[in-house]
Amino acid sequence: MEDKERCLLVAVQLTEDENENDMEELTELVEAAEGEVISTIIQNRHGIDNRYYVGQGKVEEIALYVKELEIDTVIFNDELTGSQIRNIEEIVDAKVIDRTNLILDIFARRAFTKEGQLQVELAQLKYSLPRLIGSRNFSRLGGGIGTRGPGEQKLEIDRRRIKEKISDIQSQLQELEKVRETKRKKRLKDQVPIISIVGYTNAGKSTLLNVLVESQYKEEAESKKVYADNMLFATLDTELRSVKLPGGKKVIFSDTVGFIKKLPTQIVEAFKGTLEEIKYADIIIHLIDINDENLRLHKETTTDLIEKITGREIPVITVYNKIDKISGDNIRTISTNDIVYISAKNKFNIDKLLEAIDYKLNGNKIKCVLRIPNSDLKTYYYLYENRNTSNEKYDENGIIFDAVLYENERNNYEKYIEVIY
Repeated sequence: MEDKERCLLVAVQLTEDENENDMEELTELVEAAEGEVISTIIQNRHGIDNRYYVGQGKVEEIALYVKELEIDTVIFNDELTGSQIRNIEEIVDAKVIDRTNLILDIFARRAFTKEGQLQVELAQLKYSLPRLIGSRNFSRLGGGIGTRGPGEQKLEIDRRRIKEKISDIQSQLQELEKVRETKRKKRLKDQVPIISIVGYTNAGKSTLLNVLVESQYKEEAESKKVYADNMLFATLDTELRSVKLPGGKKVIFSDTVGFIKKLPTQIVEAFKGTLEEIKYADIIIHLIDINDENLRLHKETTTDLIEKITGREIPVITVYNKIDKISGDNIRTISTNDIVYISAKNKFNIDKLLEAIDYKLNGNKIKCVLRIPNSDLKTYYYLYENRNTSNEKYDENGIIFDAVLYENERNNYEKYIEVIY
């Protein structure tokens, strides 16, 4: 088992309390990259230093910390320029990376599909292109955090070859986007609503999707589950799963990559194709960890990214997850059609979430008894597949059964309705 990289975190604090939350999140990112945070340094400044990010004196102090604490990697909380990296490396005898490079490294670990790997590589190449001059220590110190993917070879390939590689990857992603567009058009043609689950990373999106799968597929659920773990960016790839709503209509739930503060522009651009699935959603489930100490900030971060990606008004249901971790006396848990409190882990209120989605999409439901003649059995088969039906009885004239219909489609079946409950 390899020893974890010993990391020193560095940030500039421009306003009061600005960086306390950032450093907690940066620590979680390091842990997600399987590194170990040994210490942190925060400098109060009126602005970012153009040469060193922090002041030169602070860089010299960092150099002493590196020797004293045997630091392998110094990680800065903001994106550094190539010249800043080079200037810091001239003083500090350790690998120097920034928050963006750290996130890209985590993405490189978690990308398992061909498209995901291409997207991450594209983001890494675009990040590395203007920083080739500032990467001397990568070759001197070997691999580790921030050096996966193209980063391991970027000193051996020139700008022209990087640009050619970027162009090649973009062409491959365009082909994959055509496949996704074809599937998307089919879903739209079939009029299957799309429900996008979005939220800050580690809010429980994949866990929620798995619970929805379990509620529908029973014995087949295990084969349809997605990977879920209690860590930042546990999954990257967009997953689609078909689920029936309480009224019987089928929808497709989409699980997207988690958001994060200062999500690198290279990631947003590279994952544009998969993130744009949100644009075509009929409803967005904004999933929030109710125990998150930075709930307000993370909620705003996600909301801002949703607005940038979609560019249009899409109905949103705000879902507060993980209420199993707090006592009932401390939280108002009365759910509505706009706000639902759940525990995906304990499967609490999942039925209320599905009811809220059903209402947002289709309105009120009615329970009734239908009598459909033998001359129109196709209507029965349609309802059997797409609505909740039960208690079927057959006679020489047709079929009598209980059904759940939506109020807005009542006129379509009025002639067959015998009783409304």
